[in-house]
Amino acid sequence: MHKQSFYISGITCANCVKAVTKALETIDGVSSISIDQKSGKTILQANRSISEKELENALPKKYALVPQEVQPTSKLKQLFPLFLIFGFMLLTVFSVHLETQQTNAMMLDFMALFFMVFSFFKFLDLKGFQAVFKTYDPLAAAVPIYGWLYPFIELTLGICYLIDFVSPSVLIITVIVLGITTVGVLRVLLQKRNIKCACLGSVLNLPMTEATFIENAIMLVMAGSLLA
Repeated sequence: MHKQSFYISGITCANCVKAVTKALETIDGVSSISIDQKSGKTILQANRSISEKELENALPKKYALVPQEVQPTSKLKQLFPLFLIFGFMLLTVFSVHLETQQTNAMMLDFMALFFMVFSFFKFLDLKGFQAVFKTYDPLAAAVPIYGWLYPFIELTLGICYLIDFVSPSVLIITVIVLGITTVGVLRVLLQKRNIKCACLGSVLNLPMTEATFIENAIMLVMAGSLLA
């Protein structure tokens, strides 16, 4: 029995571990696989020596062999894309309403940008988004089709806010959709689970942190104030 140890980059959650394990199990002769989610260290046992080329060919494109332990990236660096997007959205809204400074109009435009931009990133990889989203959203976990529909719901809400079609029903749907997700996020934070956040889809590697809860809370407060 041959035992091999190596490191794989791109592993950020339990679903990643499952995907890599499933991929490596397709290699002829492999009998057992053990993967450490945090470091990416993988221990493989097989009845023969597995070449590096075979391992690379078996891995999905998202993952790659690396010569040493994958050093964890700081949360601040991982969350930089999220902060950058929020910054650009705020700058856009303030620029558009520089003269009028109407609070309600600014909130409507910000919410429109939020849903349009965030749904865009989800559409880049619907399957990947759904797989990550159901790990923390209660409704997506119970009803898988909801995870597939969620980006379309966000896009529809974004269009409604953009064209100023903001009826009480639109605001109520916003509160319900974001409220369900926020419950899931809060549960993950309280349980201190280390999972990936799907707010910007699966393309960007964002960790689930308090920033996700704050982002949802801000949107809920905006929707609630418009509904009042």
